[in-house]
Amino acid sequence: MKGLIIYKGKYGATRQYGLWLGDALGWPVIPAGSETTQQLLNADCIILGSSIYIGKLQLRKWLKQQENLIISKRLFLFLVSGTPLSDKEKLQGYLDANISKPLRNRCQCFFLPGKLEFSKLSWKDKLLLTIGSKLAGAKSDDISMEDYNDVKKEHLETILNAVGKLREVNV
Repeated sequence: MKGLIIYKGKYGATRQYGLWLGDALGWPVIPAGSETTQQLLNADCIILGSSIYIGKLQLRKWLKQQENLIISKRLFLFLVSGTPLSDKEKLQGYLDANISKPLRNRCQCFFLPGKLEFSKLSWKDKLLLTIGSKLAGAKSDDISMEDYNDVKKEHLETILNAVGKLREVNV
C-alpha cells in the first residue's frame, strides 16, 4: 500500500507528528502545497495533519482545493490543538465547520494535543491569544496562556493501529 502524509501547521507540533508518522510507516511527509498531483493520484492512503488556529484548520483551503483528488482514497486526519481532548463537542465542531460532509465521512479522525510556547508566537498571535483569553474568561471558559508541550510520540498509537489494520487487510 502506497501512503503519503500531508500536513499544515503553524508552530511545529503538526510537522513533528507528521515526521514521527512518516518514520513509523516509511511514508513521505510533505507540507501541504508541496505535493504533486501525481503523488496524490499514486497514493492508496493519505494521512492528513492540520493544526487548528482560532477554530480553523490550517489545512482547510487545501482540503477544498484537493477534495476531488483525495475523496476516493483511504483517509486519516489528525488535528492538533490546545483544546482539551475531553471537550469532544468543541473538537467535533472544528470538523463540522471546516471539512465538507462527504470528506468527513471518508476520514478517520484523530485529535492530538499540541503545545504553546508564548515567546515564539508572532506579535499578532500573542495579541489574539490575549484577547481570546480575556473574552473566554468573561464566558467562564478557560484559555491558558501558560506554556505547555504535550506533543508526544505515544499520542500516535491510535492512528498507527488504524493504519496498521488497513495494511493487514491490503496485504
